Amino acid sequence: MTIAVIYGGTRKNGNTELLTEEAIKGKPAERIHLTDYKIEPIVDQRHAESGFAEVNDDYNQIIDRILPHEILLFSTPIYWYSMSGTMKLFVDRWSQILRDPNYPDFREKMSSKKAYVIAVGGDLPYLKGLPLIQQFQYIFDFMGISFEGYIIGEGNRPGEILNDKAAFFKASELNKTLRG
Repeated sequence: MTIAVIYGGTRKNGNTELLTEEAIKGKPAERIHLTDYKIEPIVDQRHAESGFAEVNDDYNQIIDRILPHEILLFSTPIYWYSMSGTMKLFVDRWSQILRDPNYPDFREKMSSKKAYVIAVGGDLPYLKGLPLIQQFQYIFDFMGISFEGYIIGEGNRPGEILNDKAAFFKASELNKTLRG
């Protein structure tokens, strides 16, 4: 099975990325840093007679990179008790791509995937990060994606995640289950 990691953090080598890299250590994985792409916010035209207008950004490049993979790993810092804005922009655009004639089987392809979430926050994340996990559960349920599990870690300042031994243990256990 092939793995695509979708990084939603805005800080390179941030806490979430450090924990995620532990989970995929030694595995062939396609790493997609959303901050490396221009992603325009969605303009809701679901009910417009003409449908969604074409958007001049890099979004379809990201979709083309994730579609071939069987496992998707969503890696996001916990910002204000939710996913990062970058990750939210990415997910919000699914509403548009679901109606894109260039991707007529997007939902079907996504429903064949397995997903994991890795999230790191600094304000009681093991408790306050649970709504984020529930949000991903609803997103995956809607798309038919199999939600295989999640890891929440604690870290705020750069490198603090390295002190969360429980999260790193869980990441090493996930590493054993990922086939790549």
